[in-house]
Amino acid sequence: MSDLVHDLFARPKPVVAVIHAGPSPGVPGGSGVRAAVDRAVAETRLLVELGVDGLLVENAHDAPALDDDQTGPEVVAYMTHVALAVRRNARRLPVGVRVLHADRAALAVALGACCHFVRVDGWAEDPASAGRFHRYRESLGATAIPVLADLRPSSVEDVPSLVAATEATHPDALIVLGPAVGYPSPPGVVDAACEMASLPLFCGGGLDGHNLLDYLGAADGFFVGSGLKEDRRWQAPVSEAEVRRLIGAVEYARGQEVRQ
Repeated sequence: MSDLVHDLFARPKPVVAVIHAGPSPGVPGGSGVRAAVDRAVAETRLLVELGVDGLLVENAHDAPALDDDQTGPEVVAYMTHVALAVRRNARRLPVGVRVLHADRAALAVALGACCHFVRVDGWAEDPASAGRFHRYRESLGATAIPVLADLRPSSVEDVPSLVAATEATHPDALIVLGPAVGYPSPPGVVDAACEMASLPLFCGGGLDGHNLLDYLGAADGFFVGSGLKEDRRWQAPVSEAEVRRLIGAVEYARGQEVRQ
C-alpha cells in the first residue's frame, strides 16, 4: 500500500466496518440526533470488541442524497457529531467518513472530527469533482488525509479503462464495488483490478463471512456493511455472529500467510 493508506492500519488485510449513521436532520424518518449518536456508539463499541480494523461513518439513510453544492450545513454538523462520538469509542482504530455524493462535505467532517481518511464516490465519470475536491483539500491543509475512491466495474472488460480513469483523478487508494448495492463483485473482476491497479485496492459491497475468502488473495483490505448486520440488511442492527464469522475468515487467512 501507499504510505498514507498503509499507515492507517495495524494489520494486513484490514476489515473496515461501516457505521450507517442517520438520517441527518431534515431527512424524513429520523428519530433524532441523540438516538442516532447513541446507536452509532453502541455499534462502534461492539465492532471494536469483535476485532474489526477500522470504521467508516456513512450517511446511508440520507439516500437519495444531494450533491456537494446542495448539502446543507446541518448535514456536516450532524455527521461531525456522529464521527466524533465514533472516534471517542474506537480506541486506536482509524475512522473514516463518507457523505453520499458530497465529497468535500466528507472532507470537512473528517477534518473537524479529526478522522483518518475519506471515502468518495467514483470520479472516473466526473473528473471535475476530483479537481474541486483536491483544490479544497489543498486549501484546508488536509493533504495528509487519504482519499479512497469507489469504482464499480460491470465486467472484467470494464476494469482496465475504469481503473485507469479513476487513478488519473489522483485518489490514494481504490475500492472495487459489486454491480449493485449489496452485491459482491465477481472474483475475476477484483483479480483483474488488482493486476491493473498501481494503488492500494480494497474490496467492498456484498461481502460477508461466507464469501470473503474468495477475495482475500487479491484485495489489500475490505469494506463491509450489510454483511455484518442481521439478515444482511444494512438498516438492521449489527449481528455479533456475522461479525465473528467474517473476522474469523480474515484471521485464518492472516495465519496462512504467516505460515507461508
